[in-house]
Amino acid sequence: MNQLVRAEASIVFIDLAGFSASADVYGDERALVMLQIFEDIVHDALGEASPLKWIGDEVMLALGDCNSTLELLAVILNKCREEPRLPLTRAGVHCGPILRRGGDVFGSTVNIAARLTALAGPGELLTTEQIAEVAMRRGVAVEDRGEHQIRSVSIPLKLFAVALTPVADPMWIDPVCKMHAPLMAYRKAAGDKHWFCSPRCADAYQQNPAAYS
Repeated sequence: MNQLVRAEASIVFIDLAGFSASADVYGDERALVMLQIFEDIVHDALGEASPLKWIGDEVMLALGDCNSTLELLAVILNKCREEPRLPLTRAGVHCGPILRRGGDVFGSTVNIAARLTALAGPGELLTTEQIAEVAMRRGVAVEDRGEHQIRSVSIPLKLFAVALTPVADPMWIDPVCKMHAPLMAYRKAAGDKHWFCSPRCADAYQQNPAAYS
């Protein structure tokens, strides 16, 4: 039986916001190409260290202090943002005590980081106060999102959005695949509410907008 080891860590979850919709609209082959690109970016940023766990299109990392965690996240999230074949990412990070057992980690710190990722919108990194304070000291833009009641956590937590990447403009996020318009002179027809990366996403949205709310 693996021994339990108590430690402190920054737990990070990152996923691809439009992965499931891309698989549905464009097929599993394209989704797997996206996943491989994402995996390569994460592995390149970590060097010899391996990600702790992959869960479909989501990666969980157990990192060290807040400063080094922010530095690594800035590399990964900006590389993903610059990759035109990837949709926007969603990320959450929380620091605190964990239990290590073999190659895995457990505890409320892990659960909170996972909940933050689920609350993050496309292109967002959500954190709790400890990481936010470090980010502000480093001159990174931080937005106070107020207190939120996190599922299975007894007291509300203050949440913060940390802008390690350029802030995504909601008007230029494809509501289906969560691609963000490239930084060039895109135009929408007058009165159009959404930007779509392709006619296939536009058709999917028009057939069932509720599926992509």
